[in-house]
Amino acid sequence: MAAKFRIGLTKTRDSFSGRINDLVARYRTVDEDFFEDLEEILISADVGVTTVMEMIDELEMEVKRRNIKDTRQVREVISEKLVEIYYGDDDSEEMEELNINHDGLSIVLFVGVNGVGKTTTIGKLAHQLKSEGKNVMLAAGDTFRAGAIEQLDAWGERVGVNVVKHSAGSDPAAVIFDAIQAAKSRNADVLLCDTAGRLQNKVNLMNELAKVKRVIEREVPTAPHEVLLVLDATTGQNAMSQAKTFSEATAVSGIVLTKLDGTAKGGIVLAIRNELEIPVKLVGLGEKVTDLQQFDAHAFVYGLFADMVEAHDEEKEQ
Repeated sequence: MAAKFRIGLTKTRDSFSGRINDLVARYRTVDEDFFEDLEEILISADVGVTTVMEMIDELEMEVKRRNIKDTRQVREVISEKLVEIYYGDDDSEEMEELNINHDGLSIVLFVGVNGVGKTTTIGKLAHQLKSEGKNVMLAAGDTFRAGAIEQLDAWGERVGVNVVKHSAGSDPAAVIFDAIQAAKSRNADVLLCDTAGRLQNKVNLMNELAKVKRVIEREVPTAPHEVLLVLDATTGQNAMSQAKTFSEATAVSGIVLTKLDGTAKGGIVLAIRNELEIPVKLVGLGEKVTDLQQFDAHAFVYGLFADMVEAHDEEKEQ
């Protein structure tokens, strides 16, 4: 997993660790100017202003506590604090696990605006769950976007799972209702539900999503087991505002961050976790069907600092 994060985060690492290395080379001692420049680097990596302020305060305290004078030693403290900020008081193992029932039907509802990679994520997760031996079905609940039903259908065919669909423009809640009945009758383990990211009529999107959620709760009282908000990592702070809007409307339980391999601003992971208190559960680290990974903050931070870690190890050996 660490190797996948290392490859997937190449753009972020080249930008992030390159700038931190330059910072360390520029300053001989850890002083106020050093922290100001570090603050700027973290904000430009989309870590988020609130999170950065907290982190800088904690770093300053830790540097004083350990009596660190050499800027090179600060790199290690930065990586420790990034992991701490992500995990907080949560149990790291529990936090990233998808809430999938081991007994009975699990329903996962996917929400998010158009163009973020919702349908592709559903297809990749279906492949992953099926390869674990689960009986998976898909529900084509995005009945408004042109081509959305066909796209999900194509993924169903590609990974070998059944797709429940109605014609374009149908009531999404009716599609989800039929999909639940079909999943129950076929003894499916997991039902993955696609939803619209935008509506073409005047019906409010959040009302429509709430209606879908009510149908799920009525048919399977313990569901949805996950409400996953799909965000495009390359949109940076725009992803944060989407996360706020959707989490207010649909009780989002986890984030799927797509296209993390395509941005130099991977710090958005930390901003979302710290400011919204929603765990990042899955990340897209490439185009391949196997490139959807369970999120791991340790592997993420290693991906950001891999070059520095190796350089530090080499220095120790010399």
